[in-house]
Amino acid sequence: MNDSDARLEPDDDPAPAVADPATGEVRVLARLCDTCIYRPGNLMNLAPGRVRQLAAGALAANGHIVCHSTLPALAPPGTKGAICRGFVNAHGNAIFALRVGAAFGRIVEVSPPAKRM
Repeated sequence: MNDSDARLEPDDDPAPAVADPATGEVRVLARLCDTCIYRPGNLMNLAPGRVRQLAAGALAANGHIVCHSTLPALAPPGTKGAICRGFVNAHGNAIFALRVGAAFGRIVEVSPPAKRM
């Protein structure tokens, strides 16, 4: 990751879809990525209160936070978007996409992508 990547905020890049329209599967990270915004230490150099702001906005819109490591600017080519594991751990059943996916048995846990070189 270079210096410009370290300053990229999770909503600076259009979020990729986390669901497959053909199968209805909803992708969720199986574990926290190495620089998850929910890990202690502010590993993504976000402004104070930014994680709370992102979470509140996502929940208010019946949405979710896409894992930043699956965003096109940070992920290896071909990586599919997935819901942030930290967001899932913190908000679980409040996440609309997870409620719908669970109702149809379509939640798929995926490993965090390899770091982009």
